Amino acid sequence: MDRTVESRLTRRSLMTVALGVGAVTVAGCATRTDTTQEQASVPPRSSPEASSAAPSPTAPVLSREEVVAEYGSRAPNSWGIDVPGVAMSLPEGTEPVALTFDCCGGPGGDTLDEALVKALRGSGTAATFFLAGRWVEANPALTEELAADPLFEIANHGTAHQPLSVSGASAYGIAGTTDAAAVYDEIMGAQKLIEERTGATPTFFRSGTAHLDDVSAEIARSLGLLVVNFNRNGDDGGTLPAPSVSDRLVGMEPGDILLARSNRPSGGTAAGVTAALPVLRERGMSFARLSDVLPTEAEQD
Repeated sequence: MDRTVESRLTRRSLMTVALGVGAVTVAGCATRTDTTQEQASVPPRSSPEASSAAPSPTAPVLSREEVVAEYGSRAPNSWGIDVPGVAMSLPEGTEPVALTFDCCGGPGGDTLDEALVKALRGSGTAATFFLAGRWVEANPALTEELAADPLFEIANHGTAHQPLSVSGASAYGIAGTTDAAAVYDEIMGAQKLIEERTGATPTFFRSGTAHLDDVSAEIARSLGLLVVNFNRNGDDGGTLPAPSVSDRLVGMEPGDILLARSNRPSGGTAAGVTAALPVLRERGMSFARLSDVLPTEAEQD
């Protein structure tokens, strides 16, 4: 399906919680060395009862002080990749898949995999890029370039690439935010940087390492953002060789959300994606940006 057809996709009600991500050992941009078969498993689709978790673009965004007053005393009940209020896959019955790529920034992560972007553009493949604020600051021109391409959309990957926590939880040795005020700063710092650089306001968010608690997910929604994670780990943080990446993508099913790294050109991601795309298209698979298939709450009314 080409981009013109993809743009006419019927928007469906959003289901945000999928069960049983399994032992995914790489989340967002953190890397672990223990790789298991469960990383490529597909969890069950989301339940329709969770559709109300989508933020409304017309709802007022809370201020930092309001976030602290509303959520400062709340204790989280869940922590991880798959928590209430997080979209793990696309709505039941969705035909396309969503390819999402993280640009994390920081040491060793301030580049862009140009070969990956070339492969997506050359094949007319839509994708969503989650940009961390520190990556945007290091790559202002590339940020503008990605945002200007109608194949792509830009999403928020946090200011300093931290796990999102109201209690200081950490993931893969990366310290999380410490309280509700820090959650606000991690979200809205990147939001402001992206808005200033591109003129567009992101509507999707993924925390550094993709870990967060349920209170932080509520804060994100109060700020007009839907937290989107994944049910397909494409490249284990950019560490897999090309054949393994290709195998992960070829195994995708309609409605899947893929996570891969787009700021590690030395890895096998670009070559693996390049090899997998024609195979997926031969199977009749189509590709969509998140905004093409995840309607906001207002659009559901």
